[in-house]
Amino acid sequence: MDRFRVDLIAATPNPQRCIYAAMHQDYSEGYVVADQAQWPDEAKAGEVCVKRLLSGERGHYGPLEHAQIVLNVGWFPHSVMQQARTHRVGVSFDVQSMRYTGDRICRAAKGELDLEDVFYLRPVGSYSDRQGKKYQYTEEERGKDLEHCRRSAERYAEMLEAGFAEEHARGILPFDYRQHFVVSFTLRAFLHFMDLRAKLDAQEEIRQMCDLMWPHMVQWAPEIAAWYEKSRLHKARLAP
Repeated sequence: MDRFRVDLIAATPNPQRCIYAAMHQDYSEGYVVADQAQWPDEAKAGEVCVKRLLSGERGHYGPLEHAQIVLNVGWFPHSVMQQARTHRVGVSFDVQSMRYTGDRICRAAKGELDLEDVFYLRPVGSYSDRQGKKYQYTEEERGKDLEHCRRSAERYAEMLEAGFAEEHARGILPFDYRQHFVVSFTLRAFLHFMDLRAKLDAQEEIRQMCDLMWPHMVQWAPEIAAWYEKSRLHKARLAP
C-alpha cells in the first residue's frame, strides 16, 4: 500500500439543500429563506436536484457551484499535481512548496526519513504506454531508480550546505518528489474534475487520487453522488 491519502478539511453543511435553495430561488417569486421550514430534507433535496437539474443530461449545473468542499491531499507525486492543475477545472490549490519545504529531502539524504517518504516510484509490475506497448518494471530497475533518488537527495543537501538557494537546488531532484496540497472544489468543479481524471485511461496515480476523493463526495452529497456514479463516473463525459 502506498502512502497516498485524502482527508476532509471542511465542506458546506447540507450541500443538497443549499443547491435546492439556489435552484428554487431561480423561479420563486418570494425570498426563499423565508420559506426554509418548507424546504425538503437533505436527502429529498438531493433527489429533487437530480430530477430537475441533472437527470436527462439537462446540464443545469450552475446551482451546484454554491456548495464547496475542501480536501487535504497527501504524498502524491509532483506529476499528479501537474495533471490536476491542467485544463480549466475551476479549482483552488495551495501546494507544498519546494522552495520552503525542502528539509524533508535533507532528512532523507541523512537516512532520517525513508527515501520513499519523499520520492515516488511506481510499484514493480506490468505496465503499458499510451500506445499500448507493454513492459515490465522489475525489482532491479526500481532499485536503480531508488539509488538515483538517494544520490539526488544527497546532492540537494550538499548544495544547500554550500549556500545554494532552495529554488536552485530543487532543479536536480527527480520530477516525482512527493507533495501535499489543499484543494477546494465547488460541487460542480468536483464532478468536472472526476470527468477529467477518473476516466479509465487517465494516469494511474491521479485515478488513485480520484478513488480516494470519491468516498468524501458520497458521504457529503449522497443523492447527487449516486446519480453521477450511475450516469457519468469513468465515462469521460466532460461537464459543461
